[in-house]
Amino acid sequence: MGVYQGPDLKKVTGGKKRRHRKVKRKYWMGRYPINTTLAEREKRKIERVRGGNVKVKLRYALYANVVDPRDNKTKKVKIIRIVETPANKELARHGIIVKGTKIETEIGMAVVTSRPGQDGLVNAILIQGK
Repeated sequence: MGVYQGPDLKKVTGGKKRRHRKVKRKYWMGRYPINTTLAEREKRKIERVRGGNVKVKLRYALYANVVDPRDNKTKKVKIIRIVETPANKELARHGIIVKGTKIETEIGMAVVTSRPGQDGLVNAILIQGK
C-alpha cells in the first residue's frame, strides 16, 4: 500500500449532504522514505516515478564526495561515522544520513549537502580538516 499525499477527502462543509467530489488519484500517491545508512558496500535502488522518469535512491552509503572550500577541490572519501543530525536526534542514533547530517570522513568533518534518499549519492562540504 502506498503513502497518500493528496488533499483530504473530508465531507463538504456547510451542512451539505452531498457526496464529496474528489476521488483518490494515483498521482497523489507517495512512497516510504529510503533511510540511507552506512554499510560495507553501496547499494542503490532505481524507481520509476511520474512521467516515466527515473529516481535513484541510495540505500547504503560508503563514500562521500567532499568539497574542500579552501582549494575548491572535490575528493571521494570514505565515511567513518555519523556525528550528529540537527534535523532529528533519532536519525543520528539510528545511523541515517540525511541533508544537514555531520559526518566524519577520512579527511575530516563534513556536512551533507545532498539528499541521499532522493539523489542517489552523498555530497558534502568539509567544515573541519584533520
